[in-house]
Amino acid sequence: MFRSFFLFFLLVLINLNAKDFCIASYNVENLFDLKNQKTEYKEYKPFSKSNWNKKTFQKKLNNTLSVIKDINCEIIALQEIENKELIRLLLKKLPEYKYYSFTKYKNSAIGLAFISKIKITDSKDINVKFSNKTFRPILETTFKIKNYEFKVFNNHWPSKRVKESFRIKFAKKLYNRIKELPKDYDYILLGDFNSNYNEDETFKYNKLNDTYGITGINQVLNTKLKKEFNTYDDLMEKEKISHYNLWLDLPNHERFSNKFRNQNQTPDNIILPKALFDTKKISYIPYSFKVLKADYLYKNKQINRWQMKNKIHLGYGYSDHLPILAKFSIKDENRNLISKINSKENENKEILISKLYEKEKIKDSFLIKNAIVIYKNKNNAILKQKNNRAVYFYKNAEKLKLGYIYSLNIFEIKNFYGLKEVKEFKVLKEEKNDFSYKKLYLNAKNIDIFNPTYQNEIVTNLKGLVKKNKLYFEDKEIKLYSKNKDLLPPNNSKIKIISGHLTTFKGNIQINIHKKSDYKVEF
Repeated sequence: MFRSFFLFFLLVLINLNAKDFCIASYNVENLFDLKNQKTEYKEYKPFSKSNWNKKTFQKKLNNTLSVIKDINCEIIALQEIENKELIRLLLKKLPEYKYYSFTKYKNSAIGLAFISKIKITDSKDINVKFSNKTFRPILETTFKIKNYEFKVFNNHWPSKRVKESFRIKFAKKLYNRIKELPKDYDYILLGDFNSNYNEDETFKYNKLNDTYGITGINQVLNTKLKKEFNTYDDLMEKEKISHYNLWLDLPNHERFSNKFRNQNQTPDNIILPKALFDTKKISYIPYSFKVLKADYLYKNKQINRWQMKNKIHLGYGYSDHLPILAKFSIKDENRNLISKINSKENENKEILISKLYEKEKIKDSFLIKNAIVIYKNKNNAILKQKNNRAVYFYKNAEKLKLGYIYSLNIFEIKNFYGLKEVKEFKVLKEEKNDFSYKKLYLNAKNIDIFNPTYQNEIVTNLKGLVKKNKLYFEDKEIKLYSKNKDLLPPNNSKIKIISGHLTTFKGNIQINIHKKSDYKVEF
């Protein structure tokens, strides 16, 4: 009896003294109740032709609860919740979450909330108003763990039905509030920003750009300075208020919480100040950021969103967003991990090409040895190391020779919609190769060409039928792309890929055709 009580007491004590905790953000996609409050979207008016009734509501509620239980973080920020009563209903089923906060404007259909196992000490709105449109405030909530106070700002910025100037206003309001906080204060910016982590690249040439290339997430919140992302290498050196976007923790092909026209999108973000990387109070645990991709949420490259057909609820599915989460700590040993990471990476400047795919940018330079030019087209080239990866040298490789081996200093790299490119380098050594560089091509019969780790490789021995710039083979299809469309094979032709450049664009693998000799038309 005493032993059982002691073990129970010990478990409770350990739980109370836990010093690591998790914070998540999840856009649940329109959780409405069955009360007609006259602010609902048309398809969520209760007991109407849209089939929003007790059965579909209960299914949506239960599905949302299942996801929250799987997230299992101490603090969860939620977006697209109709009202406070729904939060209370969720918490009846989630008794471990003892605290919550909620906000929305009177005429808005949906609001924002926090549910928390950690004590909430204060909550207020940052109001962002427009003369002719109603969106949502920013929810600023203050938490306390042990003796440490910190704030989390829950955002749901306007969607891309409106131009960037609307999101700029949200960003400025948020930034001005941040400036009022004490120096080195711990805070977290998260939520559905309706902005990709690299928004200034993705919206640059489309109709959303009414701000001359300036975006709320990159230039106002300063996740970029001087057109470059703040990274672990230099974050602590910034004097200006600047932020680190946790999407940079993940390989490029894993950066998505939403799909639009089958392209990767990152509207949901967790953004941190340098205060969460210092030696004080709360610290972010580097590389703990992840996207929850349970099979029931994401399968066969599709997000299992809440399903509707002709604006009628079908009664199954979850959300068009995937939850994102990150871990934090108040343990001494988990503080200032950035300096430890950087010191380890800088101990040896010689790296393999594969290491470039882990970096967003290069602070000084890296040395790469024994890189063989396996493909050349005008000023572009692909270099590969034996038993390692290949990388693309774009518009700067006119002096590199096909089949030669190089040692190089790499000074600058870039991600072009997910494709890794070397932008600036210096040749240190050049020597003639003594074997066929084509031995380093990948045989399409032996690999999964859709594996994102094969980007920038040259693939060969792939046969299929061309229809509308797609190659159909073995019940699969892959897009064929060329900057010069005249180089693409004719429609309804059967071809064999001789030297296809595997590239990626917004999360989708494709074959880049640089010249007509990259393929052979068989009929």
